[in-house]
Amino acid sequence: MSTVTKERKQEIIKTHGAHEGDTGSAEVQIALLTERINDLTEHFKAHPKDFGGRRGLLKLVGQRRNLLNYVRANDVERYRAIVKALGLRK
Repeated sequence: MSTVTKERKQEIIKTHGAHEGDTGSAEVQIALLTERINDLTEHFKAHPKDFGGRRGLLKLVGQRRNLLNYVRANDVERYRAIVKALGLRK
């Protein structure tokens, strides 16, 4: 199971952060969760019976959903921008 590398994490923070060193904003957190969710999704294609890992994935998805709900409640334009940037809606 691969995790997000330090370099990839910095790249995501730089892309989605409002300023240098912005690691706590909702956009950065959503982008990092999305990266981990995508990695885990690939992992389950090779390991379909990893039910413990699947539980972790569902927790991550729930966490991302809550952050997205928070952003949408406070600023719809920010919500639309992050959803479009990460390609979350089909």
